[in-house]
Amino acid sequence: MVQIVSNNQRYYFACVVIVFLLLITPFFSAGFGAANISFSDLVNLIQFHWFGSGEASPLVERIVIDLRLPRILLAFMAGAGLSIAGSVLQTVTRNPLADPYLFGISSGAAFGAVVVFSLFGHWLDFDLLAQWQDHPLVQLSLPLGAFIGASLSVLIVLALSGTGINSQIERMLLSGVATSFMFGALSSLVLYFSDPQAAASVLFWTLGSFARASWEGLILPTVVVIGSLLTILAFKRQIMALQAGDETAHTLGVNVVKLRIAMLLLCSLITAVLVASCGGIGFVGLMIPHTIRILLPGKSPLLLTAMLGGLFLVWVDVIARCALTNQELPVGIITSAIGSVFFLFILRHRRS
Repeated sequence: MVQIVSNNQRYYFACVVIVFLLLITPFFSAGFGAANISFSDLVNLIQFHWFGSGEASPLVERIVIDLRLPRILLAFMAGAGLSIAGSVLQTVTRNPLADPYLFGISSGAAFGAVVVFSLFGHWLDFDLLAQWQDHPLVQLSLPLGAFIGASLSVLIVLALSGTGINSQIERMLLSGVATSFMFGALSSLVLYFSDPQAAASVLFWTLGSFARASWEGLILPTVVVIGSLLTILAFKRQIMALQAGDETAHTLGVNVVKLRIAMLLLCSLITAVLVASCGGIGFVGLMIPHTIRILLPGKSPLLLTAMLGGLFLVWVDVIARCALTNQELPVGIITSAIGSVFFLFILRHRRS
C-alpha cells in the first residue's frame, strides 16, 4: 500500500514538473542562438503581442516569431514523435532496445528522402535545399519517399527476425542494425553520384537539423504526430496486452499480427515525416521511454513520454546552436553521442 502511494506521488510530481517545464521552455529557449536575446526583450515582445502594451524591436520580433518559435515547435514535435515511436516499438516487439534509429527505420526513411532529393534535383533542375519546402510537389513527395523507405526497412527487419518475435529480441536488434548500415550505404552511394554542393547540404540535413523550420513546414509533422498519438491511445489496451505475450493477448481477443504490423507501420509513418522535416535524429526513442520507466517504475504514460521527449529535443537544439561560435552542430550528432552512452548503460543494466 505504501509503495502504491509512493508511486502515485512520483507520478503526480513528475506531471507537475514536466508541465511546468513545458510552460517555461518556449520562453527561455527562444533567447538562445547566434543572436542572444535578453530576458527584457522577450518580456516586451510578449507584452506587445499578448497584451497590446509597450513596443517590441522589429529585429527581435522577426528572430523570435519567424525563426525560433517554428524551430522550437518542430523540435518539440520531433522529440515527441520519436519518443512515442520508440515506446510503441518497445511494447509491440517486447524489445527494450527497440528504437526507430536502431531498427533501421530512420535510415530507410533517410534513403527514401535522399532518392527523392536526387530525382528532383536531376529532373526539375532547382536548388534542392533552398526551395524544397516551398515547392508543393516536393512537399508531398519527400514524406512519401521517406515513408516507403521506412516501411521497406520494417519489412526487411521482420523478414530477417523470423516468426517468433517474442524469442527473437537479439536477432531483431541485429537485423535492424544491419538494415540501418545497408540503407546508410545506399544513401552514401546516391550522394556520391550527386552534385558535390548538393551532396554536402543533404549530408548535413541527414545528420538532423531544425535550421529550416517554418510555420508552413510545421503542419504535416504536427498533424501526423498528434493523429498517431490519438490512434495509439485508442488502442492502448490492446497494445499493453502484447506485453503479456502473444498467446495471452490472443486469448483476450487481440489480433496480434494485424495490431503489430499496424503499429510498426504507424511508427514508420511518424519517423518518415520527421525525417523528411528535420533529417535523421537517433536514440531519442530509446532514451526517453527508458528514462520514464526509471523515474516512474511500473508505469509507461504515453503523454508524459511525448512531453519529455519534446522538451529533451528542444534543449538539445539549444545546445546545437550555441555550442560553437558562428556555426551550428547537427542535432543528430549530439543525440547519438548521448544515446550511445545510454545504450551501453542499458546493456550493462540488462546483463546485471
